[in-house]
Amino acid sequence: MPSRPSKQTALIRKKKTRQGNGTRAGHAEHKQDCEVLKCIQLFQYLSDDELQAIWPKVVFREFKKGQTILREQNTNQFMYIIIRGKVKISQMSEDGKERILSLHNAGEFFGEMSLIDGATTPATVAALEPSMVAIISRNDFYALLYTHTKVLDNLLNILCCRLRESWKKIQMLTFHNASDRVKMLLMMLADTQGEKTDRGTVLNVKLIHQNIADMTGLTRETVTRVLDRFVKSGEITILGNKLIQLNPEFESISL
Repeated sequence: MPSRPSKQTALIRKKKTRQGNGTRAGHAEHKQDCEVLKCIQLFQYLSDDELQAIWPKVVFREFKKGQTILREQNTNQFMYIIIRGKVKISQMSEDGKERILSLHNAGEFFGEMSLIDGATTPATVAALEPSMVAIISRNDFYALLYTHTKVLDNLLNILCCRLRESWKKIQMLTFHNASDRVKMLLMMLADTQGEKTDRGTVLNVKLIHQNIADMTGLTRETVTRVLDRFVKSGEITILGNKLIQLNPEFESISL
């Protein structure tokens, strides 16, 4: 973790130490605190009073693009919630190649499984872009589960969704055809990172060909050939900001 917090993090910490005094400013600060927490999947459906009780248990840190947020040896100590930015969870293969396991956006979290079973996870988490992350300790994590049944319900639903996503990834890796692997990966990303538009679904994450190769178990050269073929057939469009748009032609073709 970085040793010096940013100015934005310092401001959040300062806000957390203030007590509401019944003034308009005090109410505004409490409302803003709640709005930050409402964006987090785990805390959906909680009341403002419940969110306000959670606020003191959260510590904020900022990370630069490419900076490591979490290493394997620390994975059973804290849970991490993305307030702003995007992160990748990856591990190194025996031959020294990076394998990207998943991508997470603002509002999502990671590290909860290690808090539950106490085991470390052989993976590293790094920021794909400048990110702010909220950190909750093991003790506070369990306190939330025991005192807020809505948090426990949300956690169970989210873990079920992740399990289903893992099944899809296993299915993807069983495909021998490279085009099918890339197509299924893009479809999976459309579910979690996609934004529907009139022209198709835009994947709101910038992926270089090596990223896609790391997630599909293919070589970068193979991924480049597959994407070029998708572009020429009109199935996808590479937008000016380097984002990938899945066109209706792409979404209409089944695996």
